[in-house]
Amino acid sequence: MKILVPVKRVIDSNVKVRVLADGSGVDLGSAKMSMNPFDEISVEEAIRIKEGGEAVEVIVVSIGSAKAEETLRTALAMGADRAILVETDDVVEPLAVAKILKGVAEAEQPGLIIVGKQAIDDDSNQTGQMLAALLECAQATFASGIELVGDAARVTREVDGGLQTIDVKLPAVVTTDLRLNEPRYASLPNIMKAKKKPLDKKSPADFGVSTEPRLKVLKTEEPSGRKAGVKVKSVAELVEKLKTEAGVL
Repeated sequence: MKILVPVKRVIDSNVKVRVLADGSGVDLGSAKMSMNPFDEISVEEAIRIKEGGEAVEVIVVSIGSAKAEETLRTALAMGADRAILVETDDVVEPLAVAKILKGVAEAEQPGLIIVGKQAIDDDSNQTGQMLAALLECAQATFASGIELVGDAARVTREVDGGLQTIDVKLPAVVTTDLRLNEPRYASLPNIMKAKKKPLDKKSPADFGVSTEPRLKVLKTEEPSGRKAGVKVKSVAELVEKLKTEAGVL
C-alpha cells in the first residue's frame, strides 16, 4: 500500500508575522519558513505505518513555488520515499489544492492519504474534506490515533464527551490533529542524502486545474493591541459597563 502525504511551506510557527506596509498581505520575504506543523505530524504517522510493515511507500507532495522543494526535502530526510512538486507561483486556494491532489492520487493510487487538518497560515481546514469528496472515498477528520485493521483504518478522535473511534474503509482520507504523534528530527546523514534525491516536478496544468483565485484580499491588518482589564466592584457595575462601554448587552 502507498501512503500519500501533502505538505505545505508556511511561515515558521515561532516567527512573529509581519504585515506589508501597503497592507497587501504578509511579509514572506524575510520570514523563516518551514513545514506546516500538522503536515509534519502526517509525515511522521505515514513513516511509522511504513516502519510497521503496513505500507511499502510514502509519497509526499507539495503545491507552491520552487522554494517548496526545501519542505519536500525535509520530508525525504524524515523518511519519505518519493517527492512530487507541483510548481506554481500563484496563491492556491483549498479547492484548487484538493483538485490537484485528486489528480496526484489518481496517478499514484494510494491506499491512504494523510492530510494535516489545517495549515497555520490560512487555517482553512477544508482541503482534506474537499479531497475526500472529489475522490468519493471515506474520510475521518482530526485523528489523534490511526491503526490499520484489515482493509480499514481505525481512527480515534477527541470529542467533547471523550474519545470517538470509527473504522473507515480504505482507500480513505484522514486529517491529523496535534496529539497524534511527536514528529522526529531528521538526522544529518539523512538530510545530506535527501539533497541528492530527485524530485518529480509537475504543474497545475498537468492536472487540468486552474489556480486563478476565487477570493480577493482587500486589505491585511495586524490585530489591534489588547486593552488593559479593569476591576468592577459589583455585578451591577459589570452589567452597566457591558451595556455602555462594550455594547454587548
